[in-house]
Amino acid sequence: MGKTKHTGPIKLDKRPKPALWAGLTPMGLGKIKPHHIRDTMKVAWDNKDNLPYAYRILTQGVCDGCALGVSGLYDQTLTGPHLCTTRLNVLRLNTAPAIEDKWFEDLEKLREMDSTELRKLGRIPYPLSRKKGENKFTRITWDEALNRIAEKIKNIDPKQLAFYLTARGITNEVYYTAAKTARFLGTNNIDNASRICHSPSKTALKRSLGIGASSCNYKDWIGTDVLVFWGSVAANNQPVSTKYMYAAKKAGTKIIMINPYREPAMEKYWIPSIAESALFGTKIVDDVYQVNIGGDIAFMNGVIKHWFEMEEKSLGSAIDYEFVNAHTNGFHELKEHMKTQDWESLEQSSGLTKERMYEFAELLAKSKSGIFIWSMGLTQHRFATDNISQVANLAMLRGFIGREHCGVMPIRGHSGVQGSGEMGADPFVLPGSDFDEENANRMEKIWGFDVPRWQGDTVGQTFENIFLPDDHERKVKLLFTSGGNFLETMPDPKFFKEALENVELRVHQDIILNTSTLVDAKEDVIVLPAMTRYEQPGGGTSTSTERMVYFSPEIDGPRIEEARSEWEIYVDLASRVFPEKKHLLNFQSAQEIRDEIAIANRNYDGIQHLKNKGDVFQWGGAWLLEGGICPTPDGKGNLLSIEIPERRKTEGQFYVTSRRGKQFNSMVYSDIDPFTAADRYAIFINAEDAAKLNIREGESIVSYNQFGTYQGTAKFEDVRSGNIAVFWPEGNVLLPKGVYEKYSQIPEYNTAVIVEKAETFHAHKDTKYVEKRVEELEMSIE
Repeated sequence: MGKTKHTGPIKLDKRPKPALWAGLTPMGLGKIKPHHIRDTMKVAWDNKDNLPYAYRILTQGVCDGCALGVSGLYDQTLTGPHLCTTRLNVLRLNTAPAIEDKWFEDLEKLREMDSTELRKLGRIPYPLSRKKGENKFTRITWDEALNRIAEKIKNIDPKQLAFYLTARGITNEVYYTAAKTARFLGTNNIDNASRICHSPSKTALKRSLGIGASSCNYKDWIGTDVLVFWGSVAANNQPVSTKYMYAAKKAGTKIIMINPYREPAMEKYWIPSIAESALFGTKIVDDVYQVNIGGDIAFMNGVIKHWFEMEEKSLGSAIDYEFVNAHTNGFHELKEHMKTQDWESLEQSSGLTKERMYEFAELLAKSKSGIFIWSMGLTQHRFATDNISQVANLAMLRGFIGREHCGVMPIRGHSGVQGSGEMGADPFVLPGSDFDEENANRMEKIWGFDVPRWQGDTVGQTFENIFLPDDHERKVKLLFTSGGNFLETMPDPKFFKEALENVELRVHQDIILNTSTLVDAKEDVIVLPAMTRYEQPGGGTSTSTERMVYFSPEIDGPRIEEARSEWEIYVDLASRVFPEKKHLLNFQSAQEIRDEIAIANRNYDGIQHLKNKGDVFQWGGAWLLEGGICPTPDGKGNLLSIEIPERRKTEGQFYVTSRRGKQFNSMVYSDIDPFTAADRYAIFINAEDAAKLNIREGESIVSYNQFGTYQGTAKFEDVRSGNIAVFWPEGNVLLPKGVYEKYSQIPEYNTAVIVEKAETFHAHKDTKYVEKRVEELEMSIE
């Protein structure tokens, strides 16, 4: 851990710099771009019944959108106010009134609505129950709801109980209490949204560098020589970050995007809070490397291979030997491995030429500092851990570790997720530690009860276990979810619907209804109304991407009368299952939870002192690995030799990945993507690929494989040839279930498909043509 402390926000350089302008048209009139002023006015109108409360949330609370860590309107990176449309879009979740009683009387009417329409109904007002086959929800008391759940837990094996927590504004206090409750009840089946998105990041960084979080800060972006966004579209998913990019460009930083699709949001952006950018826009990326989907390992192997070839000509021209010799293992093995990599394979897999790989290799070699930022474009693959270890290889070989303007950063898309695993809400960890015998013993001493030693299941495995025989000890019979909508976030929605229907008792602890809440269960569906983070008595904390732990105070305002703080629900439930032991899990306040977190997770010593608006501390110092020292057994990082994954496909076959539009997680806020004007069922395809298939733009096309069929319209965009992109979650029907990354157990979110004109597909639908093509696809793509 580093000793240097973060020095706080710096002043933004707002002096005009025409060289960065996106154009001369004032405010980008006539261009396809977000309309921030119009969107802000719409949000104000949507919140008109609670505007004073909405204003207090924005100015006093910690953002419940992305994990940049904006507290009130300020952060630790740049001075001045920060506000983005992502935060404004989720504002209504906090200010909405209760759902009117009439809506619970007719389930079929609710089922006619999509999640957007359900969200607009308002907040869940009181506990609800619906037995299988009933066409309405019945209001029940808290006592009845929790007693029913507790009775079910008492009558099943702990291995048949599973918990899941989403990223919906959940605080560290809630994650910690849920993690403790699960073990108190005897189960290790607890998972969270963060693990589904970024578990390969943690797994890879642990094995390569010994850390499980970002090694640097957002402030390090400003002034680094090169800033690389890898499979991450921060401008769309974390809009405030565009201010950091603007500041970085002003400081001379080169920004690089590596992505199969040239995302318009990263090319040009009109930053509304900066006058110059609001008027003329800002050119963000300096160059784009359009890799194939799944071609990142080959690309990075090509870069490293170039470095070794550069070293043969001029020692020290590409590799930081001082850092490598002092702080890494595996250098010579990596050098030998690169000799086995042939350029033809690297070009074919990556989709980039040897020359383009050299350009990137030379750029990094000439840079004295650099930061690598990545997101789900690297993590949601069956070889994701290897992807991230390759990024760590690049950073170590150049010595971009443990100092200012350098580092590796898995950027988080939601404000609560960084803390979820650090609080122990994960089948592979306990608070602040890996799940091993030493740490289990340590937590038993802190908690005062036994910690089960068996390996818990991930959420994907949990859903598969629902279909085990009735007498199987791991057949999941009670699923307790805090937020989340598996119908719209996981691969193969049909399977997940069937699983939801086959679990005996399902508990949805949430603030709003969604489509998964309306699915039957074998016995009962119980819905519990939760408070938001701004309503949590005693306030709450969340951890940002850069390891800043922020305090968000309880904010005065209207309340949903029967909604309860989520940590209080867990405590109450635990006391009903084991009343004789309830003194071992008996938090009376959020402050008590923070006091215990400081002991349970030693990195969080300091959280107990956060009490007021604006309070914040950063665990681990400004830079993890400061001075190149890694928290590994020998204090060194591990350079790993990574093989390129096999990618084979034939004519008419494509790799497909998903992308986000105007949405927050699976909550869609517009049917039209403001950066492309595409609707939600557009299929982004390269024009040359389309021409080979005689597909015209706007034409109805079908992409299909052995998992599903997805019909949309052709949208010609600058996508790497041989690849297509679809919107998530609409395109999830094409994704396989039960395919997990071998190290971190993350689901695979990329697959191969056949693309055809809709008329061709439907003309042969009832013949063996489609089946034959799918068989060819299965044979040709591993």
